[in-house]
Amino acid sequence: MQLYHHPYSLNSQRVRLALEEKNIDYTSFHVNPITGKTYDSSFFRMNPSAKLPVFQNGSHILYNTVDIILYIDKIAMVSSGGDDTALSSREVVEWIHKLQEWNPKFFTLSHLPRKHRLFVSRFLRRVIIARMAECPELASAYHRKLKEEYVTEDKLKESEAVRSIEEHLERILDEAEIKLSETTYLVGEEFTLADVAFIPILSRLVLMNLEEKYIKSRPNICEYWDVMRKRPSYKKVIGKYFDGWRKQKTLLKTWCLVQIRNLLKQY
Repeated sequence: MQLYHHPYSLNSQRVRLALEEKNIDYTSFHVNPITGKTYDSSFFRMNPSAKLPVFQNGSHILYNTVDIILYIDKIAMVSSGGDDTALSSREVVEWIHKLQEWNPKFFTLSHLPRKHRLFVSRFLRRVIIARMAECPELASAYHRKLKEEYVTEDKLKESEAVRSIEEHLERILDEAEIKLSETTYLVGEEFTLADVAFIPILSRLVLMNLEEKYIKSRPNICEYWDVMRKRPSYKKVIGKYFDGWRKQKTLLKTWCLVQIRNLLKQY
């Protein structure tokens, strides 16, 4: 089994947490979306959406995060010799879908300094144009991605669109706060794949220095987050890259690489 992913990708974090929690071995391939690696022809041929993660098991390839997580659930069930009753409950699956509906990319971009956001956006557009010239047979697919970059930038200028994504997050957190006042985890007293889908959202808020506004203002989520950060899977998948000084190291490494490539016009 192979997983194409990157620590920056929230959906990649979800899939890796699921793999770690279910003790499933896999081969890891890092594909950095900020440096434009998802547009490299080798990856783009496999996945023209240029989105992460991508999960491959033999000839079976999955691109949708929810599908990957549920597939991992089935693999774990078969490996343990269980039957269908060992699969995640309907409520767990509903939570996974509900959390997946929120758009972390748009939320993250809307909170970045405009000059930094525009710099990376311009860099990625140049990468797409360069790949388009290298692989004319993929030009139409690359052109769609180029158009998406412009559409995203235009949408970020709309205050209503930004407010809508923030309100969506608030609704999710408020519902989770109520659930966590009744149970230890999102669905009952056992850790489930619903928690796997939720943890990266909280991690992203902390990474963006929004912990005070969104987490600490909700005591049940705050307590839950403290517990989740102690899990071995969290430490391996997220903490290794973003806890404490590691956050600066991870972000600075990519930022410097983008700056150098842009300076040398190596797209």
